[in-house]
Amino acid sequence: MRVARLVEASDALAATPSRNAKVQILAALFRDSGLETGVASGWLVGELRQGKIGLGYAAVYGTVTGIEGGVGGLSLDDVDHTLDAIAATKGAGSVGKRAALLERLLRQANVSERSFIVRLLTGELRQGALDGVVLAGLAAAFEAPEAAVRRAVMLAGSLPHIADVLAREGPAALARFQLELFRPVQPMLADTAASLDEVGDLRGLVLEAKLDGARIQVHKKEDEVRVYTRALHEVTAAVPEVVEAVRGLAATSLVLDGEVIAFAPSGRPQPFQTTMRRFGRKLDVEALRAAIPLTPVFFDVLRVDDDDLLAAPLEVRRARLHGLVPEVWRVPSLRAATLEEAQAFLDATLADGHEGLLAKHLDAPYEAGKRGASWLKLKPAKSLDLVVLAVEQGSGRRSKWLSNIHLGAYDPETGGFVMLGKTFKGMTDALLQWQTDELGRRALRQEGHVVWVRPELVVEILYQELEVSPRYPGGLALRFARVKGYRPDKRPEQADTIQAVRALFERQAGAGSPTTDESV
Repeated sequence: MRVARLVEASDALAATPSRNAKVQILAALFRDSGLETGVASGWLVGELRQGKIGLGYAAVYGTVTGIEGGVGGLSLDDVDHTLDAIAATKGAGSVGKRAALLERLLRQANVSERSFIVRLLTGELRQGALDGVVLAGLAAAFEAPEAAVRRAVMLAGSLPHIADVLAREGPAALARFQLELFRPVQPMLADTAASLDEVGDLRGLVLEAKLDGARIQVHKKEDEVRVYTRALHEVTAAVPEVVEAVRGLAATSLVLDGEVIAFAPSGRPQPFQTTMRRFGRKLDVEALRAAIPLTPVFFDVLRVDDDDLLAAPLEVRRARLHGLVPEVWRVPSLRAATLEEAQAFLDATLADGHEGLLAKHLDAPYEAGKRGASWLKLKPAKSLDLVVLAVEQGSGRRSKWLSNIHLGAYDPETGGFVMLGKTFKGMTDALLQWQTDELGRRALRQEGHVVWVRPELVVEILYQELEVSPRYPGGLALRFARVKGYRPDKRPEQADTIQAVRALFERQAGAGSPTTDESV
């Protein structure tokens, strides 16, 4: 298949808001893609078969700068083989060699192909082809039940792999995928509720404390225990506390879903990044274990001995979990009869230093990899007033607007601004148009896809947490930031200061100064 065909489909996906139309576009594409269906589906959800290829954002944009339009006509196979070669390049001078391989490829590409490849490699390929839509497109293309495709993706842990199986073997091959020990499945995800009122009828629900730990999935067979992250990477060696805890549970075989979290001696949870220090690339596990002990907290069980519980309702899974896992290793929970009881539980959970609540339907099966209303998360958000320093040209459906804004806190000591991150979330079409007009009038210079602007507009940003970041000069960044709205009533010097932001971080962390941490 030609890359041009994939670009055509990508552009069409970005141009339509209709899910049904997207599914039909994808089905037609996958019927055309043959044995390259796995690669095509992976690219559309931003997943490279090679994983990380050793070229970051700056390297990719540095390579593409100055390249004129090529003749085009690249095939998916041409690009995929080049990515293989780039990923395989190691040793001295490897960065330059990788860049040279990419440059050779980009010089062959025409403008649209080159734009697609660059956005794919930099994670900016946002054309509305979410995993669920691509999955539905695969089901339609190969005349397979969507539920069967979803189940196979869940159990295989890879949508592109199932796409490849469908293309090579057909729908009948999906039946062979089962929940297997030591082959992790994608975690079930929660949708968002803004308040307890949005959770709905409390009957049939269980409320759980929302902890800000690192999601884990633990597999056990007799004395062998392995631990996997949310991204399905094995981290067994990094978390001996989890291995020891699960090894002692009274079941021959187990698959558990939960989190690990670092608690302070006071019993309050430590910041997310403190927990993540236990997953760094260079580990002295015993020293870190002494300094940052981890506690496993489980909230679901997917298998007990020979019983596959994925299709069982949560109420059944909870009963099995409670019969196996001591309370100290289970997430705090409540079956609330009234809104007042639910609010009291939320207040107590927040007072204990946790994020909020999860509301889960007791009749729901475990839908791995799916985000939906069966699980709802409620997390009271924090906000800061920050100044827009720059903005990026949008892509896909947002290509006509200036979209991703760079955010800075005011520094009264210098009269300047300190960048804390960027976001494109929370923006309506109307706001995007207003933002494009206002920031366009304030443009200073353009560097690639980034437009630097006069720092005059103040915007209120909702965020979950401040975290350590070596990417930004202030050493801090906003986690899960989104726009609440612009503040035309505020001048830039009335924005939150970097000193105030650092004080917030210190209170959040409990004590100490920001340090750079490695994470999964």
